[in-house]
Amino acid sequence: MTYKVTKTDEQWRDELGIKYSVLREAGTDRPWSGALLDEKRAGTYRCGACSAELFKSDTKFDSGSGWPSFYEAINPDAVELREDRSLGMVRTEVVCATCGSHLGHLFDDAHQTPTGDRFCLNSSSLEFDEQD
Repeated sequence: MTYKVTKTDEQWRDELGIKYSVLREAGTDRPWSGALLDEKRAGTYRCGACSAELFKSDTKFDSGSGWPSFYEAINPDAVELREDRSLGMVRTEVVCATCGSHLGHLFDDAHQTPTGDRFCLNSSSLEFDEQD
């Protein structure tokens, strides 16, 4: 797939630093370690690589999983869903539709939400802009 924001691996490495392993190599933050896990302010969550808008704070919920969780993307075109067969199981990977960076995974186990979906994301793959 061709993305609106494209860079070489070297450029991504230089810009992202320690976040490179999560955003560009599909790494995972340790559970309960992310800076945005307990974020409660109103605002917008953006891609940590390209700053594209991804999720609104009113769709964030406490899933008990140890990672920031959302039940709906800001719009259907904000994220791309891919089949992920790593770790000996089939999951749905969530990537930024603007730059292709790894955000986390999507699960359909959030029965307490309006959509039933749980976008389980890495804090290090996100930026947060507080609403004015």
